[in-house]
Parts: sequence; structure tokens; C-alpha cells
Amino acid sequence: MIEFVERHTVLAVVVGSRAYGLHGPGSDSDRRGVYVAPTRAFWHLDKPPTHLDGPAAEQFSWEFERFCVLALQGNPTVLEVLWSPLVERITDDGKRLLAVRRAFLSRRVAETYGNYARDQLNRVAARRERTGETNHKQAMHMIRLLVAGVHVLRTGEVLVDVRQLRDRLLAVRRGEVPWEEIDAWAADLFRELGDAAATTALPDQPDRVEVDRLLTAVREGNLS
Repeated sequence: MIEFVERHTVLAVVVGSRAYGLHGPGSDSDRRGVYVAPTRAFWHLDKPPTHLDGPAAEQFSWEFERFCVLALQGNPTVLEVLWSPLVERITDDGKRLLAVRRAFLSRRVAETYGNYARDQLNRVAARRERTGETNHKQAMHMIRLLVAGVHVLRTGEVLVDVRQLRDRLLAVRRGEVPWEEIDAWAADLFRELGDAAATTALPDQPDRVEVDRLLTAVREGNLS
């Protein structure tokens, strides 16, 4: 099955700390990709996999259709792939995907980014209540998600590189920022997220027609 990744990847990028501009000397290179299973492979009882791990460490890929479905839902992890500044491989189909990336955006990103961040905030708070310890890395990513959520609602662009906040975010990760300050920062960002959602120019729904047109063209182009 890994041949789908090795032979049919149309977009491969680096995400995580290196794409965020938060990496250090020992940081991993988290890789994400999109592959297009040959159309004829769907004509069999056993369908192509919707996602695959590997073959490299810290590598994960989605089949094209599954990727589109998740992106239409406003999944932050998936949307980052479309805006990563670190592109390692791209084909014509990958270029077509990037060309329509704004079709995946809608007001629902306020909910998805907010929910992801809220879940992380609750986990950090629960651990503090249970053990007295703070998961500083999780707290940092919670803040980063909120910053990114506000940005996409205000600009229509997914923010990946947050190096403008590098010093402050890394201070959070190192445990140098008191929890009360982190909690207050998050509260401010949640308010900003709500304000941005109320005034965003993003449509109520993503452009499923445009994405469906893309998917059909990709399937037709991979019939041979």
C-alpha cells in the first residue's frame, strides 16, 4: 500500500515546528502529503486506503478525496498542508489543489480552530488540576491555534509561519510564562476569534462545487 505514497503523491510538505518557524536544532521534520490513487483502483471490492503512515518517520498522507473532505470541514491540521511554506514535492494535480485552496475556507473555521484550541486548553487545565503540572508544549500550540484562527478569519489565508511570535511562544513552551498569563492571553484570543468570526468576509459554506469539479478532473486524469 505504501506504493500509493511513493508513486502517486501529488503534494508533499513539511509542517510542525519547522513550518511554524519554532524549530530548534533537534526538531523533527513532520511531513504531510496528498496522494491520488489510480481511478481504476476504486473499481475493485477492496478500495485504496484513505490515509497512510510512512514510509519515512513522522510522515502521514491522505488520499486526495479524503483530504478534500477534511479540508472542507475546516480541519486545521489539513488546511495547514495547503499553506505550508515548505513544499518538498508537487505535481500538476498538486498545483491544481493549491490553486483552489481558498474554496475550502468558510466561517466554520471559527468553530474548528476554536474547538481544537478549547480542547487543548481543557486538557492543560485538567492536568494542572490533577497533578499541578503544566503541559507547556500543549499550551503553546493552543495559543498558536488561536492566533492562526483569528488570522484566517481576518485575511482569508491560513497562517502557518508564526515566527513573528517565536520568542513569546517559545517562552511558553519552556515554561517561562506563568500559567495565569497564558490563560489571560488565551482568553483575549478567544474574544478576538469571536470578533473576527462576526466580521469575516469568508462565506458561510466552503465552495463544494469548485472542489467537486477539481476532484472529478483529478479522477478523470488518473484513469490510465
